[in-house]
Amino acid sequence: MGKKIDYDVIIIGGGAAGVTAARNLAKAKKHVAIVEERKLGGANLNYRDIPYAAALNFSHLYTEAMAGVKFGITSTNLRYNYPTALKAQLRAIVKSGENYTKKSLEDEGITCIAGRAHFVSAHEISIRKRTTASPTIEEVKAGLAGQTLTANKFLIATGAVPKISGITGLNEAKHYTPETILKIEKLPKSMLVIGGGASGVEIAEYFAGLGVKVVLVELAERLLPREDEEVGQLLAAHLEKKLGVKILTKTRAVAAQSDTISTKITLSHGGQEKTVRVECVVAAVGSEPNTDLGLKNAGVRYDKKGIYVEKSLQTTAKNIYAAGDVIGGDSATELANYEAGVAAANIVGKNRNMVNYNGFTRVVNTNPQIATVGMTEDDLMKRDVKYGKALLPLSAVSAAATSEQKLGFIKMLSNNQGKILGTTLMCPNAAAYLQEVALCVRHGLSVVEIASTPHLNTEWGELVRLAAKKLV
Repeated sequence: MGKKIDYDVIIIGGGAAGVTAARNLAKAKKHVAIVEERKLGGANLNYRDIPYAAALNFSHLYTEAMAGVKFGITSTNLRYNYPTALKAQLRAIVKSGENYTKKSLEDEGITCIAGRAHFVSAHEISIRKRTTASPTIEEVKAGLAGQTLTANKFLIATGAVPKISGITGLNEAKHYTPETILKIEKLPKSMLVIGGGASGVEIAEYFAGLGVKVVLVELAERLLPREDEEVGQLLAAHLEKKLGVKILTKTRAVAAQSDTISTKITLSHGGQEKTVRVECVVAAVGSEPNTDLGLKNAGVRYDKKGIYVEKSLQTTAKNIYAAGDVIGGDSATELANYEAGVAAANIVGKNRNMVNYNGFTRVVNTNPQIATVGMTEDDLMKRDVKYGKALLPLSAVSAAATSEQKLGFIKMLSNNQGKILGTTLMCPNAAAYLQEVALCVRHGLSVVEIASTPHLNTEWGELVRLAAKKLV
């Protein structure tokens, strides 16, 4: 390269994946730097996991307390203080953020650099403040691109950004995204949520539970189109009957226009158009990998689905790795952390570690919670895979008799050797009860292991054992 290398490894992105990898590399005695253009901790800490966990916990607690009259609890005068709820979110972020501070990372030997990284070549990046556009090669050569740094190896962990909706006028109209809506300081009287995926249904349930009139629009035939049909049907019934959410499926939002009071959204369904006027609009149409990094300059292959990587998480540039949402696939902090660990080990070693995605749990944090491990029945039918199925309602276990929660089910799928192909569970704390299934999927265990393991009779986890027993 003709000049001194500044770092052994530079990590672009200071979220969950980036920080995990940096710590692993620092422990391996590598000279490491993290470049982050927004806030350390990334979406996990600042915009998604932690804020949503705090907010949904508050909303679920309130709605359950309101329903407590069936158990003899008087709740007619129950109220909530929304500013206090916002402060609880902030406390959760501050507490969780203690592991993501600049000082804590620098105490571990990790250099933290604020700015936006842009590749000049496979071994060099330029760094600008976030408010400026990505520099051109000409600007870099002319010394106009700000600080430049070099490294032997790089890890790209820039995550994802909200997807552009394609709705005419939405950029000019007042609207929110899943990253910004929880920070709204005053609850609106009415809200339209565009997108019936995981983020969309969580947002709809949260605000409807607090008394906001919510309209939820989804282009597909059902909510949560990625999940099995039963999930979308039951969740729609829950949102409509319990919380009063108006659900419009097979409907597209095509245009938006705001005035000082409200926003008018034009919706298209079956060739017919109508308008809805609400105080607040949330575009929850998904996210896309954040690849605006000058990747072509570094010889890194990518497309709209994300950066292309081998199973070792090495990109087409041999000294550059990538992990987390920027490579596409499921979006989950535990998955990003896992990929970061694999990438860091391969940066230190010789690419002998390969990713294994078996056993990761996909979660929708509604109440009841929805958790999925492995493939859904839809997945198997599309692949023409033969399978056995056990489908049980919540009423199959005694926990249903001691709870007001009647909405939910378990569906467990296995092959003819008894190996679990996938399981969907819809019940309170579903993700926790599904961990034993994740263990079986990860390590190739069969339904026999679950069916022969004692489970507490009064807990929802008994559903897992009964489903496995049925498949045996």
